Amino acid sequence: MTTVAGRQEQLDAAYRHCAAIAARHGKSYHLATRLLTPDRRPAVHALYAAARTADDLVDLPGEDPAGDLADWSRAALAELETGWSDDPVRLALVHTYRRYDIPVEHLVDFLAAMSSDLDVDSYPDMAALDRYMWGSASVIGLQVLPVLGTVPGVAREEAAPHAIALGEAFQLTNFLRDVAEDVDRGRVYLPADAMAAYGVTREQLAEKRHDARFAALMRDMVAVVRRRYDDAAPGTPLLAPESRDCVRAATDLYGGILREIELADYRVLDGRVSVSKPRRLAVFARRLTAAQLARVSVTMAKPKSRSSTGA
Repeated sequence: MTTVAGRQEQLDAAYRHCAAIAARHGKSYHLATRLLTPDRRPAVHALYAAARTADDLVDLPGEDPAGDLADWSRAALAELETGWSDDPVRLALVHTYRRYDIPVEHLVDFLAAMSSDLDVDSYPDMAALDRYMWGSASVIGLQVLPVLGTVPGVAREEAAPHAIALGEAFQLTNFLRDVAEDVDRGRVYLPADAMAAYGVTREQLAEKRHDARFAALMRDMVAVVRRRYDDAAPGTPLLAPESRDCVRAATDLYGGILREIELADYRVLDGRVSVSKPRRLAVFARRLTAAQLARVSVTMAKPKSRSSTGA
């Protein structure tokens, strides 16, 4: 039988594995998580790693992507019931879900969205894309919300609409940045009616032909995404003070991708735009002091105990 110490060692290793995935694949995301308190950070890494793993089963498929995703999904949901997994990503995911009482429905909806990527390759309008993003983005915001926490007196439900909007804003930012990569995978996440309104075709995207019509479409889509960021903004003051600067940094960094798209004259078909490393570090540095001060303020506000047991 595995000892308690052995299980803890396995759990710690699982969280380290997830942190490595986040560092390797989500540079802006991972940098922002460094502004979180150490107790919150591993859970966010776990949620990212699980989402990335499931997404890769679809985007970097093996011989049977539908079967691989179904197997991974069944295992994750079963392990949420048992409370343990021998897979490091799913182990950290299970522990995070249980520790923060995250509804299992969020995982079910996310996995359903990943499964739809195997069959659905375009969306007729923004409403259809929003329905897809419920599982691929909205529930991500809802998963992370319990980890970030809210100020006393603010229920999760009050902050939830803003968490949803931020998840969607991040996802839409990725869609605009990754138009070329997505079409190479056979998918288009730009609404078909918006494309038609500007005279942009799927064939044009596949051939990577930038023109004034595509630039106008992208300009309109950038405005759509910025409105989602605006919808998310009122939620930040509702979060626990020590979590706010992580969210502000992530918003600055992802919002920076929109600025880079504009500066590139919307030429996302020519190559992937990104926020430079100096810019990322500047955002991190600007938020670091505020995050540290927030932690100090929260610590000082807690009642002091006279012993390690709180007596």
